[in-house]
Amino acid sequence: MKLLDFVVRESVIVDLKATGKEEAIREMVAGLRDAGQFGDEEMENVVRAILNREELGSTGIGMGVAVPHTRHPTLRRLVGTVALSRQGVEFAALDGDPVDIFFLLVSPHDQPGDHLRALENISRHLKDERFVSFLRQAQTPQAVVEVLEEADEAAV
Repeated sequence: MKLLDFVVRESVIVDLKATGKEEAIREMVAGLRDAGQFGDEEMENVVRAILNREELGSTGIGMGVAVPHTRHPTLRRLVGTVALSRQGVEFAALDGDPVDIFFLLVSPHDQPGDHLRALENISRHLKDERFVSFLRQAQTPQAVVEVLEEADEAAV
């Protein structure tokens, strides 16, 4: 599974305005909604599901990175987005540092394998310092997509 198999290009955010966890999640989920991945009526439920997952333990994995994720019954396919924060977001990360790179993932309940494969793929790439550095340098959504494309090609 490649990153661009689930990252919705039209939802990528390169200047997240949020400064707190819930606000950041809302902004990213709104990006997916605006990209046509689900309707207005589902937005609040998706946000709540992600926040409920965060209550089990922060998905802020450290080193400025977070991977908020959940499963949701109204989705038909796995979708995700990437968001970059220029000022950093207080996200209760494991190391206590602000988060500036987000991969948000939402999948259908009936596709747990895809959900886990996507998380594994994201995790593998986030261990690559070059990948993380190039993401942080991206100034446009297209530049983020290009970093993802290069990572996908290198992984083949």
